[in-house]
Amino acid sequence: MQNNRIWSRDFTLALVINFALASVFYLLMTTMALYAVERFGAGDSLAGLAAGAYVLGAVVARLLASKYLDFVGRKRMIVICLSAFVVLSLLYLVTTSLAGLIVLRLVHGMAFGAASTAVASSAISLVPTAKRGEGTGYFSISATLAVGVGPLIGTLLIEGVGFEGLFWASTIASILGLAAALALRPPERELSEEEVATKWRIRPSDLLEARAMPIATIVFLACFAYSGALAFYLNYADATGSTSEAAAFFTTYSIAVFVVRLVAGRVQDRFGDNAVFYPTLGIFAVGLVVLSLPPSLPLAIAGGALVAVGFGTIMPGGQAAAVSSTSPARVAVATSTFFISADSAIGVGPIVLGALLHFTGYDGMYLVLAGLVVVTIGVYALTHGRARAGAATRMS
Repeated sequence: MQNNRIWSRDFTLALVINFALASVFYLLMTTMALYAVERFGAGDSLAGLAAGAYVLGAVVARLLASKYLDFVGRKRMIVICLSAFVVLSLLYLVTTSLAGLIVLRLVHGMAFGAASTAVASSAISLVPTAKRGEGTGYFSISATLAVGVGPLIGTLLIEGVGFEGLFWASTIASILGLAAALALRPPERELSEEEVATKWRIRPSDLLEARAMPIATIVFLACFAYSGALAFYLNYADATGSTSEAAAFFTTYSIAVFVVRLVAGRVQDRFGDNAVFYPTLGIFAVGLVVLSLPPSLPLAIAGGALVAVGFGTIMPGGQAAAVSSTSPARVAVATSTFFISADSAIGVGPIVLGALLHFTGYDGMYLVLAGLVVVTIGVYALTHGRARAGAATRMS
């Protein structure tokens, strides 16, 4: 990248595609556990699996996408996956069993994992190295908007026209993403002779970036905690007769995280990773304590704002830190490592927490997750925090 400019035509198109992908993710992720319960009579654990299978599929796809992205071609992979997104969104309308729903979620997640890895790698390659934290923050805003739009539209559709409207909205968002993908001109990386010669060799280092693992561990723990809000806050509100409060939580989250991500990336670029991670992890823990209280409008708004400043800052900050820990040739692998960690946590989280709910209830579950985030602060201090003390995030 020869200039210092972040915004370009293709960077903007990448944001549109990421928004479409994230909209479908949040539209369905926050409602799927409730759908599984109401449509198929699923228990908490199977309802959690119906929500989390999507992300588990994404993890599998990311492992292979990190290796073969540049062999397939970034644009080709994005277009193929977005085409599949349209078809898979329509299949929700004709799925008639819980087992079929779980399989559909798994395959849908695989398309998501491959597409989002390709889009994120393309967007990051378009951003100047010196502005990677800022550029990643802007890129993540597209997903931030989806955090509010997806759950809000999902809640309104469920209350108005039912789950069928939800699946049509998912289809429309997928078509929007496909249209942007057809116009996108992502930077394609030329493969080295060694990469071509070892095309079919698969080693752990071909799939995961070791230098990104410390920050990926932190992101895993944070995403596991966030999965409790993502998959079960609507259920918690529904159980207490406060469904509209759940919509207020997600709307507040999206507004607050939009604002905070405009400045957090610049802080990270200038003052280093620690200046972002220590305070935001602490705020995230407080936000989860607020979520443990019975949903009401003031608490939903307060919880949404606190979780936005906390967890909402960790995601783009972690992505920038993961990519900046490696070389340009390993950007796709580092990006995949970051998202595999995040997706694994969000996929496994609802399943584990669904089983935990039998013992803790919703309020106890959120208190347990707040404690997990406090532990995460200590893990960060012993791993990435120690290595990055006082250092700005830069490409090594």
